[in-house]
This record gives sequence, C-alpha cells and structure tokens, in this order.
Amino acid sequence: MRKIILRDYQKIFPFNEPARELRVLNKPLWLHQRDLFAPYDVVEQEVDALVEVDDQPIETLIYRDNLFFDRFFLAEFMQKARAFGQPCCVAFSLQDQAIHRHAIYLQQGIRREGDVYVADMWYFPNGVHLDEDIHPLIIDTQSHEMGYYHVPTHMSNKMGDLVYHVPTRAFCSVEHWVHTITANVIFGVYANGARLDLEIDRSLKKNLRILWRAILERRQVLECSEVIHIGRNCSIDPSVVIRGPTYIGDNVSIGPGSVIDVSYIGNNVTIGTCGHVQLSVVSDRCFLPFRAALFMTAVSYTHLRAHETSLHLVCRLLLE
Repeated sequence: MRKIILRDYQKIFPFNEPARELRVLNKPLWLHQRDLFAPYDVVEQEVDALVEVDDQPIETLIYRDNLFFDRFFLAEFMQKARAFGQPCCVAFSLQDQAIHRHAIYLQQGIRREGDVYVADMWYFPNGVHLDEDIHPLIIDTQSHEMGYYHVPTHMSNKMGDLVYHVPTRAFCSVEHWVHTITANVIFGVYANGARLDLEIDRSLKKNLRILWRAILERRQVLECSEVIHIGRNCSIDPSVVIRGPTYIGDNVSIGPGSVIDVSYIGNNVTIGTCGHVQLSVVSDRCFLPFRAALFMTAVSYTHLRAHETSLHLVCRLLLE
C-alpha cells in the first residue's frame, strides 16, 4: 500500500509551527501518524497538492498531515474502505456527538457536505483517479458521554454535571491551539479512559484480570499494574496515588503526596511533593515543583512551572 501525505504549512498560533510538529501524547504529530502505520506495509510519499500524485494502479491512502487520529480509527477506516472497494473519503454522521460537539469548530478540515461531515483522508483501491466519484464512507467514532465536573445547581441555573462526548475512535483536524487540547486531552487520555470503561462493562475477562492483579498487588482496582504502565528507573514515593489508565515513562520521579489520575507522563519528568496531575499530558523533561497542579492540560517538553501553580484547560508553549 502507498501512503501519501499532503503537507500543511499553516503555522499554529502561538507555537509558530505547523501542526505536524506539535506534540500529541508526547510525540510530534508526524511521528504519531507514522507509528500508527507501522503494522501496515506502506511506502510513504509527501506532496503539496493532490495533482502531484501519479496514477499508479496500486492501493493508495492519502491524508493531510495536520490530522490527529488513533489506531482504532485507522483500523476501522481501512477495514471498511477495503471492504467497500471503491474510492472513498472519511465521513461522519451529523449525529456523531464527538465530531459535532468537539471537532468541527475553528477549523476547515472537517466540513459539512450534504447530510454528512467529510474530512481530508481518502482511499483509492486501484490508484488515484481524481475524476472518479469519491464516496463518503461514514465512520462511527463511538462517542461515550463522560462527566468531568459538577457545578452546584444553586450556582449554575441547574446545570449540574458537565460532560464531554469522548470518542473511542478519535479523529480531529489540528488547525488552532484549542485543537491541541482536544487531541491530547478529550481525544487522547480521556478517550483511553472511555475505552477502559466500556471494556470493563462488556468484558468479564477484563474485569477478572484487573481484579486478580489488584488482589496480588493489594491495590485498588484502578491503581493496579493492569491499567497503569510505569517505565524503567522510576522513583515513585509509596504515598503517591496513581489511577489508571495512566502511562508513565522512564526516569520519572514523583514526590510524596502526589496524585496522578488518567494522564500521560513522558520520560525524565520530575513531579514534586503534593503534585496533582489529572486528565493531562506532561511531555519529556518537564519539572512540576511543590504543589503544582494540572487539570486537562497539555504541557510541552522542557517546561518548568512555579511552586503551587494550578493550570486548567491549558496547552503550554514550548520552551527550550
């Protein structure tokens, strides 16, 4: 299979870099995309426009390099596109809550055409022929409603729980700094939590594996190694509370009294005493000192925070 990447040179304010260079789940977006295609036998080519693509009669996938998608979405699209057997593009139902509520704002990569949303990812089974009819192929993101905050009804005109519609097959177009939060938090670490919730609800085998591991380790079920990955050479105080699904990289130090809840921690990260990281992504070589707190925040690599700093719904600028 041939994979053709359409370059997008638009620089995202305030990072002053194209989307492909921004970090999503602790990787540059281009590297995240490339890793997703590792199980597929692909030949990669980059172009500036579709007209540059030749018409070799081989299976071809084309996508724009500012797109974020996960392996679950890619697998579903490839399976359905190959079964369909005709030129097609990614499409979404207008009732897809994850796309409608979180992915279509401040961007043009996902746009409405007729009674569907379409996006800049195409599949051609027998070579690229732009004069052929390209059919929209609807992919269900399988959004899962998850609450993240509770506002007292006497303070919020009876608003109560605030929810996100979290996709278990994530897809969005990164064209604004807001989309980096969407990709990292709502469609990234939060989506991992949604998949775990659904798997626990549907799979007795998964429940038994988590329960058995929790019994062996004498931990709470969401604090056992079945839902938490901890890398090599980590120094984690025994009083630290870690709830999964959480990924912690290599050479990480976490001080006493800290709480890590459904997050992604990169390599060589230091989190000081009483730190709190929830639904956030902390990239490589970051330092969070005494009582620093992150909630639904993406922090780029080599970043230093002040003591007792609290960040909510923020994507921090890159510091080098």
